[in-house]
Amino acid sequence: MSILTLKDGTEFFYKDWGTGQPIVFSHGWPLDGDAWDAQMLFLGQNGYRVIAHDRRGHGRSGQTWDGNDMDTYADDLA
Repeated sequence: MSILTLKDGTEFFYKDWGTGQPIVFSHGWPLDGDAWDAQMLFLGQNGYRVIAHDRRGHGRSGQTWDGNDMDTYADDLA
């Protein structure tokens, strides 16, 4: 489990498990990256690299007032 700091200073929490072809999981509202744990465990045990994050304003990521829109969420993952 790791945290990276985005360009605007927001802390961005993510999990990155395994090796192999990567699969990125993005949760819906009002969840966080933990919603994908069962799928991540299965795919990680079957040779995939699995990555899940907590969107800004969710879970262990920074609780920001700004940037809670799909364009910013996409930029955060880029």
